[in-house]
Amino acid sequence: MRWDELQNEACSVARTLAVIGDRWTLLLLRECFMGVRRFEQIQARLDISRTIVRDRLKHLVDHEILERRQYETRPPRYEYKLTEAGLALHPIMISIVQWGDAYRADESGPPLIRTHRLCGQRLEAQLVCRDCGEPVHPRDVTLHRGPGGGTLANGQDG
Repeated sequence: MRWDELQNEACSVARTLAVIGDRWTLLLLRECFMGVRRFEQIQARLDISRTIVRDRLKHLVDHEILERRQYETRPPRYEYKLTEAGLALHPIMISIVQWGDAYRADESGPPLIRTHRLCGQRLEAQLVCRDCGEPVHPRDVTLHRGPGGGTLANGQDG
C-alpha cells in the first residue's frame, strides 16, 4: 500500500495516519497543544524548513484539524488554532507523551510534567469503558465489524 492511499482504506488507523501520521505533523501538533500558534514560532521551535511547516499546516487546515486566522493585515500574518477535531487529539497526544516518558526518557526523567489545572495532580491517560467506568486493557477488547468495516486489507473481516 502506498502512503497516499491510506485515506482510502476501510481502517480508522490508516485514515488517521493519512492525516497525522508523519513525524513533523505530530511535532507541529505538540507545539499547538503547548500554545504555540504562529508560523514563525512553530518554525523556530521545530527548527525545520519553512516549506515543511507550510505544507504541514496547510494539510492540517485542509483536514480541519487546525483553523487558520489572520491576526495582522500588513503584511498578512496568520495564526493556527486547534479546531474541535484537533482538540479531540489531546488524549492521543497525552498517550504518546506518557509512553515516551515511560519508555524513552533518559535517566533524568521526563522533560515535562503535565498536571491537571483543577486538582494539580499529574495527568495519566487511561482508557475506560464509557458505560461501566472500568479500565480497559488490550485483552478486554472484542472486535465487531462496524457499518464502514468492509473487508480489511489482510482479507479478514474488519
